[in-house]
Amino acid sequence: MAPIRPRQSENKTNGNAMSSRFPEGSPRSGSSGDGLQDALLGVRLTGGRRFPTLCAAVKTPPVSRRADRFLRHLGLCVGALILVGLVPPARAREQARLRTRNVILVTTDGLRQEEVFQGAEEILISRQYGNVGKTNELKAEFWRPDPRQSREVLFPFLWGTVAKQGQLLGNRRLGSEVRVTNGRNFSYPGYNEFLTGIADPRIDSNDKVLNANTNVFEWLQGRPGYRGRVAAVVNWDVLPWILNGPRAGFPIWSGFEVPPGTRRMPVPRALDEMVEHGSHVWSGVLLDTFVRHAAFHAIDTLKPRALYVSYGETDDWAHEGHYERYLRSAHAFDRFLGDLWKRVQSLPQYRDKTSLVITADHGRGPAPVAWKNHGREISDSAYLWMAVIGPDTPALGERRDHPLVRQSQVAATVAALLGEDFVGASPRSAPAVVEVLGR
Repeated sequence: MAPIRPRQSENKTNGNAMSSRFPEGSPRSGSSGDGLQDALLGVRLTGGRRFPTLCAAVKTPPVSRRADRFLRHLGLCVGALILVGLVPPARAREQARLRTRNVILVTTDGLRQEEVFQGAEEILISRQYGNVGKTNELKAEFWRPDPRQSREVLFPFLWGTVAKQGQLLGNRRLGSEVRVTNGRNFSYPGYNEFLTGIADPRIDSNDKVLNANTNVFEWLQGRPGYRGRVAAVVNWDVLPWILNGPRAGFPIWSGFEVPPGTRRMPVPRALDEMVEHGSHVWSGVLLDTFVRHAAFHAIDTLKPRALYVSYGETDDWAHEGHYERYLRSAHAFDRFLGDLWKRVQSLPQYRDKTSLVITADHGRGPAPVAWKNHGREISDSAYLWMAVIGPDTPALGERRDHPLVRQSQVAATVAALLGEDFVGASPRSAPAVVEVLGR
C-alpha cells in the first residue's frame, strides 16, 4: 500500500507548517492550545519520538466536565496519532537538523567561469578584442598580475565572504567542474535545467512558450509552510514563461509583459514608472538596477521563504563585445550579492537562517573572440560555476578535485537546503549537491 501523505496546508508558523483547518477559538488558534501546538510540532520534527509527551499533554478531563469537551480532547489525541504516522521520519529528522529556513537563488546571465575564478582577462582589456577605450584605467581597476588578486577585486563578496564562509565550485584548473547538460548552452534550456532539475531536449529555442516542466519554486509554493511565501524577481522578458507564471501561482516581478494569468508582484509606483519611461538598451533585458530595487522590495514586504532573483546585463554586454561594461555589470552583480547578504543578516526572520545559491544559465566561449558568444557549437560555454553560502553549508571555500556537478542539480539543492525532497516529487530531476548540505 502506498504511504498516506499529509494534505497541503495554508498556515505558516515560524517556518513550520501546521494544519489550517482548526476553527477560530479552538486550541490550535488560542493561547490555551500553545502546549498542544508545541507537542504536535515536536511530533513532526522528531518523527514521533515525543508521542508519550503528547499523550500526557492531552489527558482525559474530569468526569464532571462536559462530554463534548472530552470528545474534543480525545479527537485531538487521535489526530496526533494519525500525524505520527503521516510524517516521514527521515524528512522530519532532516528538517530538524537543518538551520536553513529560507533560500534565495540568485543568477546572472552568461557570466563566464573564467572571470569568476581568474578575474579579468588581460587580452580582453583592449580595443581590438574588448572594445575598451581607456585600457590603462580599466587595468588599474580590475586587473592584477596574480589571478587570485584579480578575481578578488572584481568579486569582493564571492572571494571575501563566500570563499571563507561557504563554497565555490567550477574551477576546472583545480579539478572541479559544473556543467550544462542540456547540450544547447543557451538561455531557455539553461534556465529550465537549473529551475526544474531536468535537461529537456524538447526545449530548443528562446521562444515565449509556457514551460511544461514544474520548477522547484512552483513546487515549494504548494508545500506546507510555503504558500504565499514564494516569489521571483526577474530581468529577461522570457523568464515568466519559463517559470510558467499562470500555473506557478506565486508573484513574479518583471519589467515586461507577462503571460496572461500570471500573478504580478506589486512594487512602488516610482519603480514601475522608471522602468516604463527609463532608457532601454535592449528589447528584452532591463538594466539590473531595476531588478535590485524590486528584489529588496520583495524581501521587505513579502518576506518570502523561497526567492528567485535573476540579473541579466552580463550576457548582453558580452554579446555586444563591450568587455568593460561586461566587467562592470559582473562587479555590480557581486555588489548586489554582498548587499543582499547584509540585508538578510539584518532581519530577524532571515539572520543565520538563510542560504544563498548563486550560479548562471550558461558559460561563454574563450578569449580572444569566442567570449562574446555561447551555444552548442562553442564547447566551452557548457562550463559553469556555482556558489553556496548559508548556515548548513560547510565552509570549504574553493573546491578542488570535486565530483562533477550538473546544472540540473541546482533545483534539488535549493529544496534540500530547506529539508524538502524535490526529487521524490519529480523523479526525473537530478539529485542535490550533497557536499553543500553538510551531510
